[in-house]
Amino acid sequence: MVFKTRDLTLLLLAALISSFSLRAQSLSSEQYEELSLKYTRASIPELVEFLSIPNNALIDGHVEDNLAFLHRAFKKRNFETRELPSSSRTAFFGERMVDKSLPTVLFYMHFDGQPVDPTKWNQSDPYKPVIKKPNGDGSYSEVNSSVLDAQQFADDLRIFARSASDDKGPIIMFLAALDALSESKAKPAFNMKIILDPEEEQGSKSMPEAIENYGDLLKADHMVIFDGPVHDSNLPTLTFGCRGIAGFELTVFGPRTPQHSGHFGNYAPNPALRLAQLLSSMKDDDGRVTIPGFYDGINLTPEIREILAAVPDNLEQIHKRVGITDPDKVGANYQEAMQYPSLNIRGMSSGWVGDEARTIVPDKAVATIDIRLVPETDGFRLLRLVRKHIQDMGYYIIEKRDPTEDERKTYGKIARFDFDPGEIWKAFNTPIDSKTGVWLYNSLKNVHQQEVARIRLAGGSVPIAFFVNGLEIPAVLVPLVNPDNNQHSPNENLRLGHYRNGIKTILGVLTSSI
Repeated sequence: MVFKTRDLTLLLLAALISSFSLRAQSLSSEQYEELSLKYTRASIPELVEFLSIPNNALIDGHVEDNLAFLHRAFKKRNFETRELPSSSRTAFFGERMVDKSLPTVLFYMHFDGQPVDPTKWNQSDPYKPVIKKPNGDGSYSEVNSSVLDAQQFADDLRIFARSASDDKGPIIMFLAALDALSESKAKPAFNMKIILDPEEEQGSKSMPEAIENYGDLLKADHMVIFDGPVHDSNLPTLTFGCRGIAGFELTVFGPRTPQHSGHFGNYAPNPALRLAQLLSSMKDDDGRVTIPGFYDGINLTPEIREILAAVPDNLEQIHKRVGITDPDKVGANYQEAMQYPSLNIRGMSSGWVGDEARTIVPDKAVATIDIRLVPETDGFRLLRLVRKHIQDMGYYIIEKRDPTEDERKTYGKIARFDFDPGEIWKAFNTPIDSKTGVWLYNSLKNVHQQEVARIRLAGGSVPIAFFVNGLEIPAVLVPLVNPDNNQHSPNENLRLGHYRNGIKTILGVLTSSI
């Protein structure tokens, strides 16, 4: 068959239009608003069902019950699903191909939650979701679920249950956005893969193994993590990296057993005092780590400082919420502080206190410490620096045991330094101007019609570096839930206004071409 020039031009134009219609799926502002409101209401029963399934990864059976729900839910949305077993817990994987010529996005969330203490919750069972309204004094009162039948329910209503915000709520937001997309007759702008972590709250022990065993299955061009709260300003938020973490336990030894303080005070060295002196030698009065080399390799360029300064932090509000007046001086502002590794004392123990206090010189003092890592720092290197500092302060160091009698006779200062190499998580960072970053920024700005808070590095640690480093996928977090959600704590909750905005955000992401 021979084509004339005009015919060929028309064919090429038709192909271009067809390609554009496949890739450019954005809806109108009115459609985004109407669909997100409709599917907020429509998805609540599925959210309640999901939250009602206990999800403590430490308890046998909890993971399996949640996996059964996830298979049903994602197959209903035309995903092919499978399980990714490991020597720890079993992860969930789903895939939905739209067109082989389109890029592929891997979505990450987790379906486990922190353990619960029901006695600390203001409801009968943390796994039985309840809807509550604010009373105006910081407390909440339960209301009947029929309030959601109203044409316009109140955004300030909240669902209280374990994992409502962290991280089952975002999973149902994703499913609701898929349903909204289906109603709109638009196609996703890319192929979708999803991995749901069964034990994120326990350090994602199964993820490195899953990446090693199923790397080809998980391959993608971009990665999006739906986890965490939006910025305090409640602007749509993107987070381009997370700090990693390394921890250690430090024990300073005194007498073999606790001694009477009347008989041995002023004579037997007090390990609690020595530990306090040792820890205080690691930081100055402004909170900066004094250990040589601790901040090496970190260079905040003027461009980076400008990005950090643009985050709309309300320092007065932050200080009021935390209850402080004079913050540490590690950075020029809150965002700059997150760009440096931290040295944090999580807890200390020695002897007895309160009504159980005893007149003794304790036998030992213990501190549990974490180091939050940034992309420029290596956890093993920083642990070595801290260990060397302890040694330079005159301590003989042992590991994973108590001192022997010979060591007690030989060394005046003895410290035990323990850490688990498997508990070191690397930090990660994706450039704000990367293709992934620009795509998501445009998506959120378009759907919400307002500026986006772009956070270069979050203070917390999410075990995503496994994917970024192992699969070489650029990853960005898209937080969705309310900042005051009480995640990890009693009375965890999800504000319905944020739930609706979360569905709207995901719908915008699904319909935006990369």
